[in-house]
Amino acid sequence: QMIHLLLWIHNSHTLSLLLVSIMGKPVGLQGVQVTVCSQLGAPSNRGVFQDGDVIIGGLFISFHIMKSYPVTLPFTGCLIHYDFFSSCGLSLDLQALKYMYAMAFAVEEINQNSALLPGIKLGYHILDSCGRYPWALQSALSLVGGDRHSCNLTPVPLLIGGHASTTGVILSRILGPLSVPVISYLASCPCLSDRSNFPNFFRTIPSDIYQARTMAQLAIRLNWTWIGAVLANNDYGQKAIQVFQEEIKGKRVCLEFIETVHRETIVSDARRVALTIQSSTATVILIFCWYTDVQKIFVELAKRNVTGRQFLASEAWSTSDDLLQDITISKVASGVLGVAIRSSTIPGFENYLKKLSPSHHPDDEFLREFSEKEFRCSIVNASHNTSTSSHVKKASIPPCSGTESINEVQHFFSDITQLRVVYNVYLAVYAAAHALHSLLSCPSGKIPPQNNISSCSSPKHIRTVELLRHLNTVNLTTPQGEVFYFQGGDPRAKYDLVNWQNTPKGTLKLVVVGHVDGFDLHLNESAIQWSTGSNQVPDSVCSKSCRPGTRMADRKGEPVCCFDCIPCAEGKISNKTDSLQCEQCPSEFWSNAERIACIPRQLDFLSFNETLGITLTTAAVSGVSVTTAVFVVFLFYRQTPMVRANNSELSFLLLLSLKLCFLCSLVFIGHPSVWSCRFQQAAFGISFVLCVSCLLVKTIVVLAVFRSARPGAETLMKWFGPGQQRGSVCFFTCIQVIICVIWLSLSPPRPQSDFGFQGSKVTLECTMESVVGFSLVLGYIGLLACTCLLLAFLARKLPDNFNEAKLITFSMLIFCAVWVSFVPAYISSPGKYVVAVEVFAILASSYGLLLCIFAPKCFIILLRPEKNTKKHLMAR
Repeated sequence: QMIHLLLWIHNSHTLSLLLVSIMGKPVGLQGVQVTVCSQLGAPSNRGVFQDGDVIIGGLFISFHIMKSYPVTLPFTGCLIHYDFFSSCGLSLDLQALKYMYAMAFAVEEINQNSALLPGIKLGYHILDSCGRYPWALQSALSLVGGDRHSCNLTPVPLLIGGHASTTGVILSRILGPLSVPVISYLASCPCLSDRSNFPNFFRTIPSDIYQARTMAQLAIRLNWTWIGAVLANNDYGQKAIQVFQEEIKGKRVCLEFIETVHRETIVSDARRVALTIQSSTATVILIFCWYTDVQKIFVELAKRNVTGRQFLASEAWSTSDDLLQDITISKVASGVLGVAIRSSTIPGFENYLKKLSPSHHPDDEFLREFSEKEFRCSIVNASHNTSTSSHVKKASIPPCSGTESINEVQHFFSDITQLRVVYNVYLAVYAAAHALHSLLSCPSGKIPPQNNISSCSSPKHIRTVELLRHLNTVNLTTPQGEVFYFQGGDPRAKYDLVNWQNTPKGTLKLVVVGHVDGFDLHLNESAIQWSTGSNQVPDSVCSKSCRPGTRMADRKGEPVCCFDCIPCAEGKISNKTDSLQCEQCPSEFWSNAERIACIPRQLDFLSFNETLGITLTTAAVSGVSVTTAVFVVFLFYRQTPMVRANNSELSFLLLLSLKLCFLCSLVFIGHPSVWSCRFQQAAFGISFVLCVSCLLVKTIVVLAVFRSARPGAETLMKWFGPGQQRGSVCFFTCIQVIICVIWLSLSPPRPQSDFGFQGSKVTLECTMESVVGFSLVLGYIGLLACTCLLLAFLARKLPDNFNEAKLITFSMLIFCAVWVSFVPAYISSPGKYVVAVEVFAILASSYGLLLCIFAPKCFIILLRPEKNTKKHLMAR
């Protein structure tokens, strides 16, 4: 009914509305003239036909190169001519001829295969679309409705054609209501993947979405983060760049510029694009254009001597022989890396082409025309009606002998090294044959339930709706061993990755350097000849990669591909290139100098081997030595008044306690252990309490002596005899011993690693588990020291010529000053310096006591012996 409807439309207004629905835009009808009815199919009715039980249709791009824009739209069996169009060109397009013979070869190969369509001969009817959408529609309707002009009234149930996406849209929409499947070999528009709008459309070329994804994968893999883009100002270019941008999103790949070119203004656009590329900092340029547009751009770049740019080519121009053979642009185009329609081999196809001869195919007008042009002879075929003018034109050309063969010459037509679109045509024929095989074979007399088909079709009565369902589920293995199937009308995405390399002749050659299968990209980088001429992948970045040990910091107001490299802070690392953040090392580790790895922290403590430890040890040993020397002097002069004054036993005990104070400082130096942590605090507290107790008792004795000299106070000294003095020192010391025992029993200090101080070293120190215990020890020492200072201060002006209370006053002032300043220094010191501060306070206070009390006495004993008399000491 649809065919009958189309064949009877002749009203010009109805035709205009139909063209609007097909082409998507109004078509003016000025100059349109409806002529008398004539046979359907003129003026482009030439084709190739082979009879068979089942005929499949073929519709190919113009076999003749177009010189203008002709169209003849048949809708009634009458001819409707648009006067602003002219006729087809006269120069043969050999590439299109190869597509046609690929279909013919595949049909012949299938007919020889007894396992595929057994007992059924497959035929074909191939027409020339003349490269224009209206004629493609006319030819398609002729094939589907039966071409009365060629006496072939058998309608085809399936059409292989659609050289362009627009043609595919038109054919699918017009033939969709008839459920006639259309298998395209070259229409790659993503829009045709929409099964709701194009349920009858299939193709053997992947959607353009996949080539855009592949080019994005190449950019990411090769670390090209700063790219320029040139694209055609149409759906092809716009959709491709949209998919490319979606794929690189979040991968820190940026586009420096996007330039568009128009077919109508390509000359000026090419100049503008060339200037943009010349001034760009991006060295990788992505181009989604037709090869003629690319040629214009390359010519402009060659004029400006712009070389060293790495171009990424889409499949629209990546295999263009016109560009490869153009010497004028070879320097600019050298090293192009592109995505191409995958190539494959077709065994036997080369011999098939070379054996083609007009004598064996007398009805093949295309082959006859090709042979006449190639061998420069004329072929007169009695069955072919030629005009008088044609005979006159051929009179000057010698006739062909009939033995001419393509096999005798090396010709592009028989070259099968790059079978790309040809192989797509070959696959389309096999897909159609397998769908017909599934439809017509009906194993066990039944069809799988999911197909929802009640009965099998016969070769003479094929229902297109049933064929369409079988085509949706086709799954075949080609003679080459390739598994092929449709995924919603689309094939699995397969591409070749090609590289343009220099030849000795100055031209360029195409070299396959990788392939894409689905989402798997395989690239042989070592086989690529880059645009720079080196084997190294060229850089194309806004900012150079941040080495390990640094992180990327985005520049304000610039794309994410432009950034600065900031070194990681101490304690943080980055062990890979272009790190967004530096990672914090665990508490037991620290960053190395390069900030690329976490290394275990070194244990840090105040050791005897370091300078500070050696200094403090020397000071402590020196203090012990000086104290021992004083002890020896006092022992030697023990009978002199200076030594015997104010209880010589306390003096010797004081010297012994000072020696213990110097020695206890050594316990703080070295590797902390459980016992050293306990012993050092106990030794420190008890030694200093013993020392201060001796001074306190000495001060009390001085006061008691002078108080007893007053009338009525003679009995005061009975309470401060030698026994009481020794007992007082022991009592004061025992209190500190009790405090230390309780503290160390309940919550003793223990060695612990301090990770709080940020550095490459971890401090091993004795931590105070009980601050109260340590405070009681220090507090008790402070209490005795303050009491001693107060009493010594009161006794400083007693009338003796040598008053020891003055010496005790000065020594206790130094002692208190040292330990008062110790507290803030102890709290604020980091790591091992806490220990150093405490050792320094011990040594400073010990030296203060030793020098203030015993230095004057030793001076008199050794240097002023005349003053070492009782008379001198008691003088007022």
